[in-house]
Amino acid sequence: MKFEDIIRELESLSSPEDVEGRARFGINSTKAYGVRMPELRRMAREIGKNHALAGKLWQYGYSETRIMASMIDDPQLVTEDQMECWALGFDSWDVCDQCCMNLLRKTPFAYKKISEWSDREEEFVKRAAFTLIATLAVHDKKADDEKFLELFSLIIRESTDPRNYVKKAVNWALRQIGKRNLNLNKEAIAVAHEIKKIDSKSARWIASDALRELESEKVRERLLK
Repeated sequence: MKFEDIIRELESLSSPEDVEGRARFGINSTKAYGVRMPELRRMAREIGKNHALAGKLWQYGYSETRIMASMIDDPQLVTEDQMECWALGFDSWDVCDQCCMNLLRKTPFAYKKISEWSDREEEFVKRAAFTLIATLAVHDKKADDEKFLELFSLIIRESTDPRNYVKKAVNWALRQIGKRNLNLNKEAIAVAHEIKKIDSKSARWIASDALRELESEKVRERLLK
């Protein structure tokens, strides 16, 4: 499928109602077609991996073309410069999260970027760091516990950031590490209690929300299986 064909198909699937609906969930709809995720995944499967085409789709600048770019790009061909460029282009939580889940977590630079981006000033660049933690906690099956124990210091340090999309990602990262196994659950609960003592509204919210899930019977039963 050529670039022009992709744009034509996105235009044909465009839904003004879905664009409005996205806005209600805090999604930037300035440049969006309102095409739903299952359609984007279907198109991405039909296209297959294509690094050059991913670059063109990213440059086009629509939410859907950027998300699709993350679906079809080859993580082994992604450079650090590209990751920096894309991260600076994040202007909505959906594009940020989809890029991290579909592509950036699979690159050789994922853990390096967590460290580098975790204290960046740009809201969505910082969010990307903690989204990467959350997604790697789920998908990086080969990583040992030490890899995630080292990330707790970043979570504690940034728990006072009051910005909505940052604090939700910090909370997400803490919860996902804590659901990885029993040992990390115990450590994440201890970290949450430490965060709760910080004199910060954001930190208290992150900790309280995380503890509700991490100490729940549902999570404990799943980890004991």
